[in-house]
Amino acid sequence: MRILVSNDDGIESAGILALVEALKEIAEVTVVAPLKEQSAVGHAITMQVPLRVIKYKKNGDFFGYAVDGTPADCVKMGIKNIMKIPPDIVISGINHGSNTAINIIYSGTVSAAREAAIMDIPSIAISVTSHTVTDFRFAAKVAKMIAQEIAGKKLPVGTLLNVNVPDIPENEISGILLTRQGKSKWDDMYEQRQDPYGKDYYWLTGNLVEVDTEMETDHAAIKKNYVSVTPIHFDLTDYKTFDMMKSWKIERLLNGKDN
Repeated sequence: MRILVSNDDGIESAGILALVEALKEIAEVTVVAPLKEQSAVGHAITMQVPLRVIKYKKNGDFFGYAVDGTPADCVKMGIKNIMKIPPDIVISGINHGSNTAINIIYSGTVSAAREAAIMDIPSIAISVTSHTVTDFRFAAKVAKMIAQEIAGKKLPVGTLLNVNVPDIPENEISGILLTRQGKSKWDDMYEQRQDPYGKDYYWLTGNLVEVDTEMETDHAAIKKNYVSVTPIHFDLTDYKTFDMMKSWKIERLLNGKDN
């Protein structure tokens, strides 16, 4: 099995190292990750400046390719330019901090996996629910197990799995649940501050508004110490509203029959 690994925390991240070490037990692993941290960049791709690729070493040994671009850039570069044979699976992570509910929209970790899904390659985005993680071994173990599950059962084309792992010891994990994306979101704003020279600057701040209580949602599941696995798709069509709007007969607006 061939696995392409990327992330949004950057190629120096401890999370990507733990993930690669675990996946090497089951696959041939290629790493293509951002040279610098790219958290919360969403699905941005680089168009106005050239991309550069650096062969990156850890402890004197070749580790992977560092790209001075976004997570989506990295996956596209890895599949189209670096790997001679396309990967069987793309895995993005292990991210520092959860990616649940509305956060999925902003996540660079999820966008790397989404780019693979757009390219018809099954993918996983995996995160640990803390920004101060010190041990990624259990999350890496979960990623390896799910990768093996995908290899055996397959995913529909265009679908990726968004996985969130509570940052607690493995023996305190309640289990693993199939979940749907929750609706919790941030009530945030840019707080105005001043630097030592009296000049204004702005810093994003806010509070999480938690509205998810059903265990079928990703955010509620991790709050109860479950590993959350959510299948998501890049098709953003609201099909319920699409069907409802058929009664509007919106095509009449440009056919000269609207009075």
